[in-house]
Amino acid sequence: MKLKSILLGLLFASTTAFAQKPDLTYNVGGKVNFIKLTDGGVLIAASSDGLFGIKPDQNQMIFSFTNYGKVKEDELTFTPMSPFVTVNQGKWMTPGASKKKTVIDYMTGKEIFVSEKLDWVFVSTLEIFPEQDIIVVSGNQAKNGNGLAVYKLSDGTQLGFVKLKATQSITTPSTIIDGGLLVGTAKSLLRIDIANSSIVWENKDIDNTYKITSDKTGKEIYAFEAKGSDTRVHKISSNGEKLWNKERKIKGRVTRFEILPQGLVLTSDEGGKADTKIAFLNANDGTDFWEKAPKSKGFVTHFYILDDGILYGLQQGGINKISFDGKQMFKKPFKTGADIDLMAKTPKGLFFITSTDCNILNLETGEEVWKKDLKFKKTATVTNDYDEEHHRYLISNGKELMAIDENTGDISKLASFSFRGDEYPTSLTVRKSGILLSSSQNMILFDFDGKEKYKVFYKAPGKSFGGALLAGVAMTAAVGMSATSAASAQAHRNVNYVGGGNYALGDYTSYGKSLMNSSKSFAKNAGGFYGEMTKRFSASAATEGSQFILTKLDDGVGLVKINKDSGVKEKEIVLKDKTPMYEVDDIGGYLFFANGKEVQVFDLKK
Repeated sequence: MKLKSILLGLLFASTTAFAQKPDLTYNVGGKVNFIKLTDGGVLIAASSDGLFGIKPDQNQMIFSFTNYGKVKEDELTFTPMSPFVTVNQGKWMTPGASKKKTVIDYMTGKEIFVSEKLDWVFVSTLEIFPEQDIIVVSGNQAKNGNGLAVYKLSDGTQLGFVKLKATQSITTPSTIIDGGLLVGTAKSLLRIDIANSSIVWENKDIDNTYKITSDKTGKEIYAFEAKGSDTRVHKISSNGEKLWNKERKIKGRVTRFEILPQGLVLTSDEGGKADTKIAFLNANDGTDFWEKAPKSKGFVTHFYILDDGILYGLQQGGINKISFDGKQMFKKPFKTGADIDLMAKTPKGLFFITSTDCNILNLETGEEVWKKDLKFKKTATVTNDYDEEHHRYLISNGKELMAIDENTGDISKLASFSFRGDEYPTSLTVRKSGILLSSSQNMILFDFDGKEKYKVFYKAPGKSFGGALLAGVAMTAAVGMSATSAASAQAHRNVNYVGGGNYALGDYTSYGKSLMNSSKSFAKNAGGFYGEMTKRFSASAATEGSQFILTKLDDGVGLVKINKDSGVKEKEIVLKDKTPMYEVDDIGGYLFFANGKEVQVFDLKK
C-alpha cells in the first residue's frame, strides 16, 4: 500500500551495518502500480499487465492473472478475516456496480467467481459470507435477466437464481436467517429461499430499506427504512407479517442498534446537529420505553450496552450512564476533556483517556476512583500502555511520560522529552528492556524509572514524504495486519473485547497481551485459512525485536533495521527510489519492494 504500512516505529543510527540484497525477485511483466500485504501474509501486486500473488516462502508466484489488464488499487475489495479479494472492473451506472467482478482466493490463487464467464452483463452487488460458504450476487445476467444468484464459495457452484423486476434494485446488505436471505429493495422487503431459488414472501409496506437485522432466533426482524434524512423502524416476523401495527419514527439516520430481550436500543444522528438521540423501543409494540428520552447533550462517539444500562461518551467531552428505564444512573454526567480516545473496563472501574485528561470512574456512581485527574495540555496524539509488572498505567501526551499507580491513583512524571522533525509519538510499548516511545523517524527507550537509555532520530528523505509516512504509521498495527484490519486494531489497541453484543465494553490490557488475544480469534473458525492464520498470529512476530526507518543512506534512500532494546543498527537495505513502494510483514519477517517491473523480497530475519 505504497507508504502506509511501515512498521510502527522506526528509528536509530549506528556506525556498523551491512547492506542486504534481495533474497527473491519476481517479474510481473509491466511496471508495478501498487502492492498490498494481506492478512494471510500474501502480497498482492498489480502491474500494467495484470494481478499477481506472492508468498515469500514459495519461489513461484501463487497466481498470475494477465487477462485483467491494468488493475487499480480502488478496484480491489478485501473481505476481512478471510482469504478472499474481489476485483471490480468497468464501472456501471450505479455506485458499487461494475461490468466485471471476480472473486479470488488469494491463498491458493483460485478464481471462485468470474462474472464474465458466467454471462453477467453487470453486477450490482456482490457479498461474501465465509461462514455460510456462499456468495450472493445481484445484477443482470444475459440468459436470466435481472435477478439475484447464490454461489457456493468453496467451489463456485451456482446454487440458485431468483428473478427480480427492474424496480427491485437491492438497497441493503443481505441478512442470512434460517437458511434464507433477507434483502431490501427500492420497492419492498424480500425473503429468498436459497435451496429452492424462490421468493418466499414480499412485504411491499417496507421500501427503500438500508439495513436489516434479526434476533438470534431469526423469528423477529427489524428493518430500517430511509425517509428523507429520517428513519422508520419496522418489526416483522420470519413469515413477513407485521409484529408492530405501526412503524416507529426516528429523527435522523440510525447509526447504532442492539437487540435486547426487552426491545431495540438505538442511536440516531441528524445531519448538522451535534446531539445524538438515544431511544429504547419496546419489543412488543415499538413504543418508546421512555416517556421522555434522555438527552445526550452531545455527539456520541463511544456507546456500550452493560448489564444494567447504557454507557456512552461524547465527542465534546463527558461520560454518562442511563438505565434501561431511562433514568440517570450517575449522580451527574461526568465532565471530561474533548475527544475521548479510550474507554475500557479495569478491575477498579472504567478507565478513560481524552486529549487532555484521564482517570478511572466507578461504573455504578460515576465518581472518580482516583482523587486527582491526570491532566495535560491538548495534543494531537495520546499514547498509552499498561505496565503489568509495576501495576501502573503509562501515558504520554507527546512531551511527557507519566505513570499512574493502578491502586492509589498517584501520578508521577517519569520523563520529559521531545521528538525531532515536528513529530509526536504514535506508539508507547512496555518491553522487558524498558518503555519504548516511537514515531516514524524518532525513538526513545526509557528504563522503568524514566531514565533515558537511548534516543534516535533519522531524517525522512523528504518533507512531503515524511508527512505521508507519519499518517501511514498512525494507521498501522504492530502485528502486520492489512490496513482494513489494522485500522480497527489500532483504534482500540489496548482493549480486549470479550463476549457481549456489538457494543460490549472491552477490558483494558497491555498492548502485547491485546495482540495475543486478538490472534486467538482465528482459532475459533474452521477451515484451512483460519488454521494458517492461527499459526501465523500465534507465533511471535519475526521482527518483534526490530524496527525499521526509511531514510537517506550513503547509496540512496533505504531502510535501516534497528534493535529495539539496544538501539543498534543491524543492517541497511538500499532501495534507491526516493519514494519507494514497499510493505513490511513483521510477523513473517519480510520486506517487499516494488522496483520497476519487479517485486523484490528481503528476508529480514537474516
